[in-house]
Amino acid sequence: MSMIAKPPPMRALSLALAVLLMAAPAAPAAPGATVSTEHAEVSYRNPAAFTEMDRSPNERRDWLDELSRYVAKRAARTLPDGQRLLVTITDVQRAGRLEPWRPGRLSDVRFVRDSTPPRIDLSFQLVSAQGAVLKEGSRELRDINFLSRAAFHRGDVLSYEKNLIDAWLRLDLGPPQR
Repeated sequence: MSMIAKPPPMRALSLALAVLLMAAPAAPAAPGATVSTEHAEVSYRNPAAFTEMDRSPNERRDWLDELSRYVAKRAARTLPDGQRLLVTITDVQRAGRLEPWRPGRLSDVRFVRDSTPPRIDLSFQLVSAQGAVLKEGSRELRDINFLSRAAFHRGDVLSYEKNLIDAWLRLDLGPPQR
C-alpha cells in the first residue's frame, strides 16, 4: 500500500518560512561612516548585531546614517560654542515591526503598535572646548507612551526615534539654545 503525503496547509508553510527567516543570521552591515560636525561626532558600533531586523544591510546603513546626522544637527542647536558631543549608538529597535510572513506587499509594511516602542541604546561624552569631559554616560532611550505623544516629525519614517533623541538631548543637555 502506498501513501501519498498531503502538502502542508499554506498557513503552516508561511509560519515555517517566518520562523526560518527570523532564525537566519543577519548579513553583516557595512560599517557606517562617522558623522562629524563642529558640535558633534556620532557613530554606531556593530550594526549587524542591532536588535532591529531589516531587509538589507544597505537599508540599515541608510536609516542609521540619517539618525546620526539628526543627532549631530540637534546637538548643534543645543550646545554652546566650543562644546562637543561624542555619541556612539550601540543598539536600535525602531518602532513597530516588519512582518515578513504577511502576503504580498504587506510583508514590507512596518506595523506600529503600543507593544512595539522605539528603543535606542547609546553612550556619550560632552566635552568642553578645552577637552575636559563635562558629562558622560550610557543611556537606554525608551518611550512606552510613544503613540500618545505629538508627532513632531510627521511623515518621517524615523519620527518616533527622532522624538526619543529630542527628549534625551533636552534631558541631558538642556533646551536648544539656537
